[in-house]
Amino acid sequence: MMESHQFETRLARDEGDICAAQRLRYEVFVEEMGASASEADHAQRLERDRFDPYFEHLLLLHKGQVVGAYRLMRSGMAAKGIGFYGASEFDLEKLDTRRALELGRSCVAKDYRGGGGMHLLWDALGKYVTHHKIDILFGVASFPGTETAPLKQALTYLYHKHLAPEDLRVRSKSYISLDQMPWGAVDQRAALKQIPPLIRAYLRLGGFVGDGAFMDKGFNTMDVCLIMDTARMVARYKDFYGRERD
Repeated sequence: MMESHQFETRLARDEGDICAAQRLRYEVFVEEMGASASEADHAQRLERDRFDPYFEHLLLLHKGQVVGAYRLMRSGMAAKGIGFYGASEFDLEKLDTRRALELGRSCVAKDYRGGGGMHLLWDALGKYVTHHKIDILFGVASFPGTETAPLKQALTYLYHKHLAPEDLRVRSKSYISLDQMPWGAVDQRAALKQIPPLIRAYLRLGGFVGDGAFMDKGFNTMDVCLIMDTARMVARYKDFYGRERD
């Protein structure tokens, strides 16, 4: 059982903190999920890209060791620097006028999953969102693998149940339709089981998906863009986790 007093959440303070997050990302995304990496990154066991210097990195630490990470980029930061990571996969024009926060590279070490670790990260994220008066949260979220056939029930379920309203409906730049099969043929229980836990958690908090999926061969994933209105998310988070902890 995890004891919360042994954990700390904070933003990365220096290159050492960022390197620790990149090493955790290597363990999760490269070693576990099969993402590609350069020879230099394999040698150093780091998962990193050209966007990292422009993001803030939210960390979960257990006894001083980084065991969870998120990277965060506000719209103002994106405008002054490299832009949003998600813009390489999705047309984000509909988010341009919003106080938006891009979430990415979310991961928790294997031994810390399924418990309070992600809740602690989300608590810290909630404080960050409140402090910076964020209106919209969004980010690329992934299914393992690059074939649509094994995911057709899950993708069709997202299309019919969680498609973003028109004013937030960003579109994939390499369009793969989410509507992969007749809705009447979808086994909704099986579809939900196909959806990764993090995506399911965002959906429970009022999240939507954009129009279409994007195949990321480098990461060996099928990506969707998740979009969340923060007012709806905060209300549902308090309700869901408040009931869970009662």
